[in-house]
Parts: sequence; structure tokens; C-alpha cells
Amino acid sequence: MRTVGRMTGFVLGLVGVFGAAYGVGHLVGPIGPPAAVEHQHGGHDGDPGGPVGGTPGGLLVSEQGYTLDPVTAPPGEFAFRITGPDGQAVTGYDVNHDRPMHLIVARRDLSGFRHVHPRLSEDGTWRLPTPMGEPGTWRAFADFQPTGADPLTLGVDVTVPGPVTPTPLPPPTRTVAVDGYDVTLDGGLRPGHDSRLTLTVSRDGVPVTDLEPYLGAYGHLVALRQGDLAYLHAHPEGTPGDGRTPAGPEVTFHVAAPSPGTYRLYLDFQHGGTVRTAEFTVVAPHPDGPAPTGSATDGPPATTASAEPDDGHGSPGHRHD
Repeated sequence: MRTVGRMTGFVLGLVGVFGAAYGVGHLVGPIGPPAAVEHQHGGHDGDPGGPVGGTPGGLLVSEQGYTLDPVTAPPGEFAFRITGPDGQAVTGYDVNHDRPMHLIVARRDLSGFRHVHPRLSEDGTWRLPTPMGEPGTWRAFADFQPTGADPLTLGVDVTVPGPVTPTPLPPPTRTVAVDGYDVTLDGGLRPGHDSRLTLTVSRDGVPVTDLEPYLGAYGHLVALRQGDLAYLHAHPEGTPGDGRTPAGPEVTFHVAAPSPGTYRLYLDFQHGGTVRTAEFTVVAPHPDGPAPTGSATDGPPATTASAEPDDGHGSPGHRHD
């Protein structure tokens, strides 16, 4: 995998309330209130990904008495704790999709994305080589389930110092190329409804029918809403080895978009011992407005290269520890 450059330091910024994150969204463009969702689902139990209780994950640094608390770490390392309702660091976690903690980081302009798995110290501190790359503001999402509690996704901003060059979001497209593979997206997002998204993987024009299980599934899908980076994490239909779920070329998800807006979708899949990430821009149109000029099923192919060995993946340098 591509090694993330060593950083001399970084400044942590906390976003502690939904209003602050929502305000960032308005700086980029109107997001609008969350739509009522027909079916609510959690993220890690195999059900479709969507908001719980009407509020998307990752917008809060503290929820249900649990807080994401970054701590001081040596240069080149990122460390944090989850504190519980008693104010103490949580040390007991349930394992979901092979790991007790999924850490997803994305630059706020959505030009960088990484899905990594830190290691837990005895004192309740999670540590890993810093997954943040280029200068800018990154959002770190801790996706976890404390033992005896509900699954949660908490978010915090992390600023990497240095000159920042904003990267425009690529336009919606139907197919992206990743390290010699083509991934095609069929379906779109409907605010307030479960949307069926099918991603088809091929290589050199031949359907890939031997995808490898990765974290207990043939694919993982993260969706982030442009602006406030509302977070959705979905897992596909079926389970590897259940006797009825094919190992490709199609991987199907159900995703409940909380509102109209532009979303960036990140599909992780593994083949030949390497995890790759295919990225799509998808517009969830306002139900009372005109259809968007571009959609997930229109437009020319775009290239999004992101390939790492099975211990890491992302874009760029998406790593999995």
C-alpha cells in the first residue's frame, strides 16, 4: 500500500453539535431538512444502511452519553478514546464485521477517503498511524458498538496544517475504473426511501464472479453527503458462504438517503488479495424539483484509482489496519 507521509503534527478541531455541522453544509449549498425515511435501519447488522431516529450518523461528537475524544499522540500517529456515560474510557466493544472499531476518514471536500481499523490499548485508547493525508480539514468517523449498548457513529474534525488546494467533486457517472477493474452503478438515491443500489464488478470486460469476503461481506459501502458529511454505512444483501449469495459480479445494497443533496459513495471490494475502492458521485433529487442534469446512471466513465493489499485500502493510500 502507499505509505501515508509522515506528518509533523496536526491540530484537532471538534464539532460538538449538529447545528455546527449543518452550518458547514449551508456554506457549500443548501442541504434541507432530513426527509422522513420509510424504513429505519442500523449500519452493521446486515440491514440496509440509513439514519437511525431520523438523524444521520457522524454529525455529532457526543451521543447517548458516549463521546469521541481525540488525545495527544506522537507525530505520525492518530489516537482517540470513546468515553462512556460515566466519563471513563470505554474498553468493551462488540465485534461487528470482524472488527470492534471501524474508523473512516474523509477530507471535507471528499477528495480523500480511508477506512482503517485502529488497535485498542488496555487504557481504552485507540491508536494507529495517522490516516489523514493531504493538508486540509478531515472528518474522522468512529463506527462502533459498546458492549451492552446500541451501535453509534461519532464524528470529529481533524485539521492537517499546510496549504490547501480544494478539489472539485467529480460529476455523476455510471462507471468508474479502479486498477484495471470497471465498477458500474445501477440505481439512484431517493430521499426518505430505501434505495436499491447494485454495483457490478468486471475486469477486462469479463464479469468478476470470485470476489473475496472482506470483513464478512463481498462489499462495503459508505455514503457521505456533500457539505456536512452526514454518514451512512451499508452492507450488502446476503453473506459469503450462505449457499445463496454469489461472489459477484453484482453486489447489492439498500441505502436510505436522509435528504436531497449530492452524495459521494465509496465501495470497498476485495479480489486477488487486494482491497480496492470505487468512488461515485450521486445526486438525490428533491422530490418536488426537476430531475438533476446528471445521475448515477448517466455520463462517461471516470477513473478513480484506489488499490491496496488486503491490509489497507483507500483513496489515496486508503489503509486498513
